[in-house]
This record gives sequence, C-alpha cells and structure tokens, in this order.
Amino acid sequence: MNPHQKELIKATIPILRASGEDLTNYFYKRMFTHHPELRNMFNMGNQANGRQKSALANAVLAYAENIDDPSVLIGVLKGIGTKHRSLNIQPDQYKIVGTQLIASIGEVVGEAATPEILDAWTVAFYQLAQIMIDIEKEMYQENSAKPGSWNGWRKFVIKKIVEESTEIKSFYLYPEDGKEITNYHPGQFISVQVYVPELELLQPRQYSLSSAFNPEYYRISVKRESGIAPNPSGYVSNTLHSKSEGDLISISAPAGLFHLEKDTPNPLVLISGGVGLTPMLSMLETNLNNIQNKKTIWIHGCRNESVHAFKNQITTLKEEAKHLETFTFYDTLENENDSQSEIIQGRVDLHKCKDSILLDQAKYYICGPEIFIKTQYEALVNLNVSQENIFYEEFGPQLINLN
Repeated sequence: MNPHQKELIKATIPILRASGEDLTNYFYKRMFTHHPELRNMFNMGNQANGRQKSALANAVLAYAENIDDPSVLIGVLKGIGTKHRSLNIQPDQYKIVGTQLIASIGEVVGEAATPEILDAWTVAFYQLAQIMIDIEKEMYQENSAKPGSWNGWRKFVIKKIVEESTEIKSFYLYPEDGKEITNYHPGQFISVQVYVPELELLQPRQYSLSSAFNPEYYRISVKRESGIAPNPSGYVSNTLHSKSEGDLISISAPAGLFHLEKDTPNPLVLISGGVGLTPMLSMLETNLNNIQNKKTIWIHGCRNESVHAFKNQITTLKEEAKHLETFTFYDTLENENDSQSEIIQGRVDLHKCKDSILLDQAKYYICGPEIFIKTQYEALVNLNVSQENIFYEEFGPQLINLN
C-alpha cells in the first residue's frame, strides 16, 4: 500500500468505530445471499447471537488502526489462521470475502465511500488476505508433515459415549479407515462437522480434546447447550448429544495455539469454569508423571455437583499425584450435608487460594466463558502475577484481548 492509501484507510476509522457492526451485519447477509453454500462453513449459532459479527467488526477496526504496521497483529492472525486450517479454508474463499466486503462498504457507507477509498480498502484487504494465506499455507504444510495427520475432513466412528454429568457427554472417536492418527499438544482442539436437521446445513464446531493423547482415538467432551435469548440452542451440541455409538462424524486434525509445550518445567495453575475444564484435563493427564516432582494446582468452578464433570477422575488423579492440589467451587450446594472440606461455596475466587497458587515461575492457564476469563485474569494481575505467564482460551469468536 502507498502512504496515501494508508491515510485513506485511517480516515475510515471513525466510521468503523461508529458503524462497524452494521457493516459486518450487512456483509454477512450479502455474502450468504450471493454464496449460500458458505452457510455450511460458518457457525450459524454465532451468526444468530451476533458474536461473529462483533468479532469481524473488531478485526476490521484493529486492522485499520494498525495499517502502518500490520505485523503487530501477527499473534491474533495466527490464532485465526489455526482455526481456518482446522476448517479447511482455501485461498479462493478470500476472493469471495473480499468481493462481498468491498461491495458492502460501498453500499453501507454510501457517498462517503468514494472510489478512491474503495480502491484503498481493496488493496488493504488483499494485503491482509495474502498475509493470512501465507500463514495458513505454512500451517497446512506443517500439519501434512506430521505422522498420521491429514488436511480437510476425515470420517471417525463414535465407538463410545460416556455421560460425565447431567449435561456433558464424552465421545470417543476412532478413525473409520483404521489408519494412524496424529498426536497433539494438550489443550488443542479438533473441528467437528455434522449435519444439523433444523438448519438443513452442515455445521462445524471446535471442541477441545479432553484427554491425554491415545494412539487409537480422540476424545471430546461436549456440553449440551440450552438456548437462552439471544443465543439459540446449541445446534451442534444438541445434534451430537442425539448421536449413538456407531455413528459417523467428520473431524479435522488437531489444531490450536492454546496448549502446553511438551514436558514444561514450570509449576502449573489450571483454572476452569464449566465445560472449560476440557483442555485443562488434557493438560493434567498429559503431565501426570511430571506432577510427581512439580507443583500443579487444579481450580474448577461450576453451578453445582450435578453438572460437575470428571469429579471422580480428578479425585483419583489427586490420590496418585501427591503434588497435585485441587480447589472446587460450586455456585450452590445441592445437599447441605455435603462435605465442605473439598468444596468451596460460591464463584471461583482466586484470593481464597492465593497461598497455593502464587508459585515462582508458575504458568497460569484459564478457560471458560468470557466473563470468567476476564474475572480470573484480573484477579491474577491483582495478585501481581506477570501477564506473560497468563494464557487463556476463549471458546467461539475472539472478543477479548487481555495480554
């Protein structure tokens, strides 16, 4: 881009701040009208609740604000890229998005979107698209080089379903072709693709792998999501909960930047809310042997005992690993006679366990709903934990940026 074009992009920043979500709302409607086939690739639940539109509006604004040096966004772009790789996004699809986005800018902004501004945004978009294509090309190549890995979708058989709580089921997924499957870092996810009858569409979703790697299968643990306005019922989670052993689903190879490195030497503090415990469980199981000689803290919060998944497994792991310490928070106690020594009533409050979690050079991992992540992140910062040692995973479109 030339300097004049960059200045034109910067001139649109006030418009993006004021009307960014109107633009992205229009963009998605326009794109799905012209390319209805793309509805099979996008999360229509996040389209309905507005999260995808907000995430795109934030991304477009951030790009405009950093047009002089887009490299400062590389961490965010890699996060988007790893999800795109898991969804098998291809370069030609950027052309579709670019055409629809530039047309939307012209139609929504109106006369203020001069030909010169539209030309500048066209150059800006394709500059960004090329950055993403290059990032994703490298990811596809790295993924192809892994033993047992694949790009795109691969059929797996649901061989076992286990009820972990009143609303979470685990699915044990075995490759239909019986061939090797690839290893993964604890904390990573797979994309799942199923046909949703209510929508008459294929729908992809990302689910964290919830166990240490087993060369025979992948395990995901899925919460059945109930619809509360403005969020529709979880299309894919409810579809999965209606599946039976023996059914087939399509999945992509493991992906994700939120994970432990192999044999990390640092103490670990794993903080989860609700179904956010799934990547933490993979981390805990994978590092079980290391726990024998380094401190690991498990902190989990949920509404009550009936929705508390894997509680017996955590108890067993605690008995096996003397350096594992656990804290469990329930919003409410279902039985006032429950043992209080293991349960803390109320929402997760890190100040109540600060004497255990403030460990030298510890790494802190947080996973759960958006407000949960923000609350625990702020608590750690208030306890003087360095931000560079705090990592978090937000399910769905990225709407928070704390580091």
